[in-house]
Amino acid sequence: MLPGSKWLSHQLGLEGLSPAVSSGIILCFWALSTWILAQVSSSVYRYYTICQYFRCFPQPPLQNWFVGHLGMVTRHREESLKYIISTVATFREAFLIWRGPFQPVVSLCHPDYIRPVTSASAYVAPKDDLTYGFFKPWLGDGLLVSEGDKWSQHWCLLAPAFHFDILKPYVKIFNQSTDIMHAKWRHLCAEGSTYLDVFDHISLMTLDSLQKCIFSHDSNCQEKPSPYISSILELSVLITKRFNRFLQHWDSLYFLTEEGRLFSEACRLVHDSTNNVIQARKKVLAEQGPEAFLKNKGKGKTMDFIDVLLLAKDENGKSLSDKEIQEEANTFMFEGHDTTASGISWALYNLAHHQEHQDRCHQEIQELLRGHQPEEIEWDDLSQMPFLTMCIKESMRLHPPVTIVVRKCTKDIQLPDSRIIPKGALTQST
Repeated sequence: MLPGSKWLSHQLGLEGLSPAVSSGIILCFWALSTWILAQVSSSVYRYYTICQYFRCFPQPPLQNWFVGHLGMVTRHREESLKYIISTVATFREAFLIWRGPFQPVVSLCHPDYIRPVTSASAYVAPKDDLTYGFFKPWLGDGLLVSEGDKWSQHWCLLAPAFHFDILKPYVKIFNQSTDIMHAKWRHLCAEGSTYLDVFDHISLMTLDSLQKCIFSHDSNCQEKPSPYISSILELSVLITKRFNRFLQHWDSLYFLTEEGRLFSEACRLVHDSTNNVIQARKKVLAEQGPEAFLKNKGKGKTMDFIDVLLLAKDENGKSLSDKEIQEEANTFMFEGHDTTASGISWALYNLAHHQEHQDRCHQEIQELLRGHQPEEIEWDDLSQMPFLTMCIKESMRLHPPVTIVVRKCTKDIQLPDSRIIPKGALTQST
């Protein structure tokens, strides 16, 4: 028997077993205990080393030790925006935040400090698996989540969707969706309403536009509830909530919760809706053939995003699978509506704070419309609004639609002041 094994054998209830079997079990117990102790010690040492390594970075006050800074920035809250502005004003170059008790993230604010990360290759500063992994059940390996060769291949296949000849007819769609939103606003004003959430209305308008541009489908979502649109909005909110709850970062725990089940159900509805459109369009394409299909699209019908994806082929003549088409369509529905709605909302906000610029934009538009109806405005007319274009670009510089980009460093990255972001650390550009 091993030293001290009689006591341990008694504690484990092994007295009835033969000495050889009892010793074997005890040996396994000691080996497992030693391994667990080594792992715990290694984690504690690694945590201590991390804390020492990041001492050169200042950090705002923690919410508490366990959640770190999670939950201090939430979606669509004025207090969150004020907190971000205040923090960046205090730590103007770089600071440290904590995602839970063990995961530090270097937040970079100044362009000179962001540049070493953004200019690094995708292999040195790839996307963070945890952050973008929250989107995978919904968006799969679409452009937002994928990386490396797959990202490059899909981007090349999707590039034709942004050709001017494809985009030009969309101006009429944008005008129609915006007219619906303006009619709603006029109705609210006529009823005496003095308050509305601009972002919510603009989000519905962008979702309405995207459904028409991606699927050639008019859901009338600005005027009546749409299960598909409601699911997209719900998924966006659920992902934000999950990010701010440390214990829900693990899939095995999250999908046992009520919110995890709601997320799965919303994903199912979105995937089914997208797949139904893809299958119906594939049937039409198979019946007509590519040449006749394109010819019909040239007779006044708009080439939408699904059409581009179905017809796309790489240099070897390989097409995208149904699943890949679904993933890219869902990605564009999410990224397209949220970022566009944010950019438009901030542009309106900034113009409201600068009446003189607003007046000049209004005058420029009036001159463009002289002798024309709004619905007659086409793609080429947009270049005749240089001042409005400058205002939009300046608004996006001040309030970019994508406020945070998270990367994981696979190598040490040196900042301009010689501080080092160590290998394995996360960074976010704020």
